[in-house]
Amino acid sequence: MNSRRNFVKQTAIAGAGLSLMPNLSFGMGLGKPGEKLKMAFIGVGLRGTNHLNNALHRKDIEVAAICDVDPERIKIALKMIDDAGHSKPQVFGDSDYDYLKLLELKEVDAVIIATPWLWHTRMAVDSMKAGKYTGVEVSAANTLEECWDLVNTHEETGSHLMILENVNYRRDVLAVLNMVKQNVFGELIHFRCGYQHDLRFVMLNDGKTAYGKGVEFGEKGISESAWRTQHSVLRNADVYPTHGVGPIAAMCDVNRGNRFVSLTSHATKSRGMHNYIVEHGGQDHPNAKVNFKMGDVITSTIETANGETIIVTHDVHLPRPYSLGFRVQGTEGLWEVDGNRIYVEGKSKPHQWEAADEWLKKYDHPLWQKYGELATGAGHGGMDFFVMNAFVESAKENIAPPLDAYDAAAWSAITPLSELSIENNGAPQDFPDFTRGTWIKRNPYNWMKETF
Repeated sequence: MNSRRNFVKQTAIAGAGLSLMPNLSFGMGLGKPGEKLKMAFIGVGLRGTNHLNNALHRKDIEVAAICDVDPERIKIALKMIDDAGHSKPQVFGDSDYDYLKLLELKEVDAVIIATPWLWHTRMAVDSMKAGKYTGVEVSAANTLEECWDLVNTHEETGSHLMILENVNYRRDVLAVLNMVKQNVFGELIHFRCGYQHDLRFVMLNDGKTAYGKGVEFGEKGISESAWRTQHSVLRNADVYPTHGVGPIAAMCDVNRGNRFVSLTSHATKSRGMHNYIVEHGGQDHPNAKVNFKMGDVITSTIETANGETIIVTHDVHLPRPYSLGFRVQGTEGLWEVDGNRIYVEGKSKPHQWEAADEWLKKYDHPLWQKYGELATGAGHGGMDFFVMNAFVESAKENIAPPLDAYDAAAWSAITPLSELSIENNGAPQDFPDFTRGTWIKRNPYNWMKETF
């Protein structure tokens, strides 16, 4: 842990540690040289306190304010801050809209938003309008209108928005990105990805029964079951696409020489959540009568302007091991995360898979090679360390983040577009061009560069 602290202190001086090259910003840095970045956290639940923990390990930030409507989460966050030796921040949370008072604070430079999904866009928009450098958890938006709100507010105010997609920084993902950029797979043709994660124990949990055996949600639920499950009741859509599509979008330069053009989606019938409730709560439990609208498996196919296809899968209601289902395929070979396997024409034995370990080691991203050990303990295998570092370093300089407002809009648009396609028997849906044509001339990020 001390090694992480020492590293961050060094990066505060050197400005190093960001793997994704940002663009120039509208303005100058947010603070004077040597000053700490003053951060605020809106939402200090499980995800919010993970971000808070990683920020507290840095020597170049000050936690100026926190906000949450749950007093217990405020207590937890304040103890974390005190234990880390930081001064007590200003506290907000008397009402759902108390965050607006936080945004009025002139001493706040940057804001991290980790609240339930329905609050993401409105809070991010308000934060940008208040002139704050804004980070928002995934997904960033629920509707196409909200996607446009993020882009329009960024362009109108000049305030930056970063979508905090940590999987873009996963070690194997960055190694495969390295392979893609070095043409290991040849010309890119096809991708697969998604969010395949048995979340029944998360979405049905009252906090009183044994872990993983709850059958309550909504007012009787705790944590994500208090709000996330209702989306499965009311929406038939891929409501959580960015963990899979974010890394793929980076590999095929979406919004930077390429873009999503159209999408078709289909949903299976819904059985998983109902069966789980009956198994653990009984046929007579009130929730056994709930009709879950969301299909257990939702499959979307995206076409890009450059002629690639991307299959995105949402699968969280059925028993299964975790996987983001990555597959990257080109004219010279392919990699699949499931089975940890790779095939490269002319390098692998003809028609035979080989283990990907040596390839991932050979193309390990320089950022992970240099700082991987220091990221230990940051959460999600270390990738949370890198996404926080990218946010802080970009905010300090007030430059465009690696994963920006256009990414937030394009990736999040999969949710409403998949919903429309499913409602219309799989009819194709056109993606809005959130860059207004500038994707043609926007340069890809220099993904291999370690410093600004």
